[in-house]
Amino acid sequence: MFADRAKIIIRSGKGGDGHVSFRRELYVPNGGPDGGDGGRGGDVIFEVDEGQNTLGEYRHKRKFKAQDGQEGGKKRCHGADGDDIVLKVPEGTVIMEAQSRKVIADMSGENRRQIVLKGGRGGKGNQHYATATMQVPKYAQPGQPAQELEVLLELKVIADVGLVGFPNVGKSTFLSRVTNAQPKIANYHFTTLSPNLGVVDTENGGFVIADIPGLIEGASEGVGLGHEFLRHIERTRVLVHIVDAASTEGRDPVDDIHKINKELEAYNPEIAARPQLIAANKIDCIFDDGEENPIDRLKAEFEPQGIKVYPISAVTGQGLKELIYGIKELLNSAPAERIVFEQEFFPEDELFAENLPFTVERDPDDPEIFIVEGPKIEKMLGYTNLDSEKGFAFFQRFLKEGGILEELEKAGIEEGNTVRMYGFDFDYYK
Repeated sequence: MFADRAKIIIRSGKGGDGHVSFRRELYVPNGGPDGGDGGRGGDVIFEVDEGQNTLGEYRHKRKFKAQDGQEGGKKRCHGADGDDIVLKVPEGTVIMEAQSRKVIADMSGENRRQIVLKGGRGGKGNQHYATATMQVPKYAQPGQPAQELEVLLELKVIADVGLVGFPNVGKSTFLSRVTNAQPKIANYHFTTLSPNLGVVDTENGGFVIADIPGLIEGASEGVGLGHEFLRHIERTRVLVHIVDAASTEGRDPVDDIHKINKELEAYNPEIAARPQLIAANKIDCIFDDGEENPIDRLKAEFEPQGIKVYPISAVTGQGLKELIYGIKELLNSAPAERIVFEQEFFPEDELFAENLPFTVERDPDDPEIFIVEGPKIEKMLGYTNLDSEKGFAFFQRFLKEGGILEELEKAGIEEGNTVRMYGFDFDYYK
């Protein structure tokens, strides 16, 4: 089965913890701290693979994890960095945060490789915390925690031209006649389950054309395979309506175009406003029986709106050359920029803003020491460089805006008391 959608959980590597150790050598009984730094956690990277055209390999495996960084060692040994994990996807894959459906990355155009989740930074060993007054620091910085995220992968086909129309109007036959594509053709009301792509070569340059699977009424509301089909039209610059001008199945071609435009408008008005033309197919089946010619009806209805009508027969090839030149002219006048979805969700900012719990307690052995713990604090300490003035100011703002200072005051803290957080001691002043 064609797989153009998958929901997976990705997780970056945790940073390795800094190490606590002291130099121990013969004749050096009380050596200084020599704990090494932890290694960096691995990143989660998405990369375009030209050989893939579906998201099939993500249908059966749900979780993907980069390697954690190793803990630092004795003698200032740095922990090994964790290996990145590289997830290969076909070009045109849009990566979204699963709940909000905000775009994280669009793997198309020049974007061939993107880091979606960064691995945690390794923690500093106790060698970094020796001072004139604290010569034997017995603490090290924990590694920055891993990031985990559920993402939705959607493949949105990249083509210049999208063929739209109801089932059995001849889209697949047309595509097979004018391109190198070899779609499976059968007389079913859902003939095509996956978009077929083909390249049309002309004297002044070619273009990519996609047979978007047959639409039905209610597609914009998800009826049938509506949404799965409609998402493939989002990148196309020009739309070609193929209609059964001969009404071989009893459908009215004028009514068909109105219905499809209505579905496009309901799904995304911006798509419905793109340049269009009409390919009135199956003219080899039109017979002069004294009734109004359906081609004249189509032209009278749509050409005043600026939508040209081209009578064709995909079976005999009649009118195909004129239609191809008409499509090329429309493409030349349409905006040339490839449609790329802008990033709306920034994992580091969003995950960092999580409302994680914390606790504030007095040290039972020393009532002037207040211990603050919780994943929220540990996460922030992992992110922040407290050695810099800017980093320390940022951390103070975090304590205030996160409600931690308020909780300390409720617990009865006074000026000059000590706040202890994961090996860091701070003096409290208002």
